Amino acid sequence: MQITFIGGGNMAAAIIGGLVRQGGHRIHVVEHQQDKIDRLAAEFGVGGGLSLPERFAPDDIVVLAIKPQQLRELCLELAPRLNGALVVSIAAGIRIEALGRWLQTSRIVRVMPNTPAMVGKGVSGLFADPAASADDRRAAETVMAAAGLTHWLDEETGIDDITCVSGSGPAYVFYFIESMIEAGVRAGFSEADARALTLATFDGAVELARQSPLPVAALRQNVMSKGGTTERAIARFEQEGVKAAIVAGAMDCRERSIEMGQQLSQE
Repeated sequence: MQITFIGGGNMAAAIIGGLVRQGGHRIHVVEHQQDKIDRLAAEFGVGGGLSLPERFAPDDIVVLAIKPQQLRELCLELAPRLNGALVVSIAAGIRIEALGRWLQTSRIVRVMPNTPAMVGKGVSGLFADPAASADDRRAAETVMAAAGLTHWLDEETGIDDITCVSGSGPAYVFYFIESMIEAGVRAGFSEADARALTLATFDGAVELARQSPLPVAALRQNVMSKGGTTERAIARFEQEGVKAAIVAGAMDCRERSIEMGQQLSQE
């Protein structure tokens, strides 16, 4: 079995890196920029080329890792070459119905990954075309598990749901980290020290939340004492509507994911 990545950007590189660490995979990259092919070859030892193969084997996996705006044209070029190969799409927004129509196949698994895949800590939501087999699902999961946690979705609408939590979620976390670093600098630390302290704090808090049987709300309460410093900070967050804004922003993200899917899947 060969895994062919069409597109050699950051997300493709993250998954390829995980697959190489797993071992036992034959990997090929199709990318129109030679420098990206050279970089992936140097970093991971994978082969690559500027053009699509004439024909895939039925047991191959083809990973679509290009911008969604470019996907329809690619799929129409890819369709006569697929020869029954499994297609895994990590392109945002494009619905399985549209992919199947363009590719003339039902062996499709749609995936919403996230950027921590670049360090092997990604989260990927997966949804398979109902006609895809159990073997197809296992093969797609093998590919994405190389980059981190996988989560199967019962309905395709779950892609929009997971987009607003884990797909876009790293940006929310980075936004909070930015704010904490800024607060540290304002308190008198150097930017380097504020960054180090903030990242270590996030690492510790996440690990405690992972290991503790308590709800995260209880863990937060454990840091707070009546009339203390933490209570003062949380009171300001509540006054400014921080939690409500985060939830509302995530719902806006979900709504935009739905809109994009409708727009990009129409042709």
